[in-house]
Amino acid sequence: MKSRKPVIGVDLDGVCADFYGRMREIAAEWFERPLDSLTSDVSYGLGEWGISPGGYDSLHRFALHQRELFETMPMIPGARRYLRMLSDEGYHIRIITHRLFIHYSHASAVSQTVAWLDRHGIPYWDLCFMKEKSAVGADIYIEDNPANVEQLRNSGHTTICFANSTNRHMAPPRADSWEEVYRLITCRDDLLTDTHPSVT
Repeated sequence: MKSRKPVIGVDLDGVCADFYGRMREIAAEWFERPLDSLTSDVSYGLGEWGISPGGYDSLHRFALHQRELFETMPMIPGARRYLRMLSDEGYHIRIITHRLFIHYSHASAVSQTVAWLDRHGIPYWDLCFMKEKSAVGADIYIEDNPANVEQLRNSGHTTICFANSTNRHMAPPRADSWEEVYRLITCRDDLLTDTHPSVT
């Protein structure tokens, strides 16, 4: 760590790309309901929209294939700016996403992901489609999925929780914006040595 900048493992959905905002639009169309009838204050799994555990796959296939979900999500403000700043300062950006969980849809998921990253100018050295994110060997993870945050931290990995309504219960370190992510990474030496430093 003293001789090189850290590898930063960056999640996409909910961290760089506004997954929940775009999926809300598509779900309103799918269920033929007014957009304002679907709350934006959701938990992981989107049960607030009336999606059953077994019903999500159909919605996701429609979103991916008919509405190009992974290519049409808005960028979360600051993602491009601060990832470019980190990259310019020598940090190794490794994009890590678990988007291959729908069988026989991998070509669409991969091509839409690459197109989105290129169109929005997101810098990265590596692009990993992985469920077990701890296996990619990043030094710092930026993640919003509460189960992933917990798993990474329990495995001893420094993990910044990118805050949204799905992870309010997660302990620091947390970031409400990409500016705060940048500050935590570049200005907090204890982030690199303490798995659960407090944010003041």
